Amino acid sequence: MTPANATIAQKIGGWFSKAPEQAVAAEQAALRSDRFRLEREGEWKRLEAVVTQMEAGRMRRVSDEDLLALPALYRTAASSLSIARETSLDAALIAYLETLTQRAWFLVYGPRASLWSWFKRFLGGEWSASVRAMGSDILIALALMVAGTVVGWMLVEANPDWYYSLVSSGFADERVPGASQEVLRGTLFGHQDKDGLTLFAAALFSNNAQVSIMCFALGFAFGLPTMLLLIHNTALLGAMLWLYHGKGLTLDFVGWLSIHGTTELFAILLAGAAGLHIGRAMAFPGNASVLDAAAAAGRRAAQVMTGVVLMLIVAAVLEGFARQLVDDTPARLTVGGFMLVFWIGYFFAFRRGVRV
Repeated sequence: MTPANATIAQKIGGWFSKAPEQAVAAEQAALRSDRFRLEREGEWKRLEAVVTQMEAGRMRRVSDEDLLALPALYRTAASSLSIARETSLDAALIAYLETLTQRAWFLVYGPRASLWSWFKRFLGGEWSASVRAMGSDILIALALMVAGTVVGWMLVEANPDWYYSLVSSGFADERVPGASQEVLRGTLFGHQDKDGLTLFAAALFSNNAQVSIMCFALGFAFGLPTMLLLIHNTALLGAMLWLYHGKGLTLDFVGWLSIHGTTELFAILLAGAAGLHIGRAMAFPGNASVLDAAAAAGRRAAQVMTGVVLMLIVAAVLEGFARQLVDDTPARLTVGGFMLVFWIGYFFAFRRGVRV
C-alpha cells in the first residue's frame, strides 16, 4: 500500500471511529432535552393556558390561583429559556420558550389598558387637562400669533412687494396685489367643482401641519424657533387679510377660512404652546435639573401634540367636505364659530378632575 493510500485509509478509519461517539453525544443531548422538558413541561403548559385565556379576553375563566401564580410561572419559563440556551438544547424547544416568555411578558409587565380604554381616557379628560396645564404658554403663543398677523398686515400695507415674500407662490395664484374684486371673490365662491380651490386648501393644510410639527419639535431650543415660526406663519395670514380687506371682502375671506381655520389655527396655537412649554421648562427649570424639567414638560407636551394630530385630521375633513358643500359666508361663519366654541368648551369648560 502506498503512503497516500495509507493516509486515506487512516482518515476513513478515524471517521468511522468518531461516528459512534457523535451518535452517542447526540443521543445524550436528546435525552437531556427530553428530561429537561418532562421536568418542567407542566408549568409551561399551565402558563400557556393562562396566557391564551387572557389574550382572548376571557379573564373570568382564569382562576384566582392561576392569576396569582402568573408572575412565578413567567419567571420559571424565563429561567428555563436561559438554561436551554446555555446548554444548547434543541432549537424547537428554545423557539417555543422564547415565544411563550414574550407573550407572558406583555401580560406581566406590559400595559394594563387596551388602546381603546387609553383613547377614552385621553378624550375623557387627560388631553384637556394637559392643555389647561399649559395656560400661560397658550397665552404667549396666542399673543405671538396676533402679533404676527399685525406685522404681516403692516408690512404689506407699507410696501406691497412684501406680499410676495410672505405669501409663497403655492398660496398666491390669483391672490396678488392689484387683483380685482371680481377675481378675488371668484377665489372664495363657486369653485366646488374645480381643482383650484382644492389645491389651495391642500397647500394651506400641508403648510399648517408642517408648522405645527416644527413648532413642537424646535421647542427644545428654549422656544426661540417656535416663536419665530408662529410669527412668520401668521404674517402670511395678515398679508392675505390685507389683500381681501382692500377689496371689501374681509368678512367673506374670514368665513371662507373659518370652516377649517378655527380648528387648524387652534391646533397651531396648541403646538406652539407645547414647544414653548418645553423651552420654558429648559430655560427656567426651577429646583429640578434641566433634563428632569424638560422630560416632565415633554411628556405633557407630547400628549397635547397627540391631540393636535387629531385636530388636524378634523380640519382636513372640514376642509375637504364642509368647504365644498357650504358656499355662503353666513353658513361658513356658523360652522367655523361652532367649531371654535366647541374646542374652547372642550379644553377649558370640560373638566374631569384629571391631573397631569
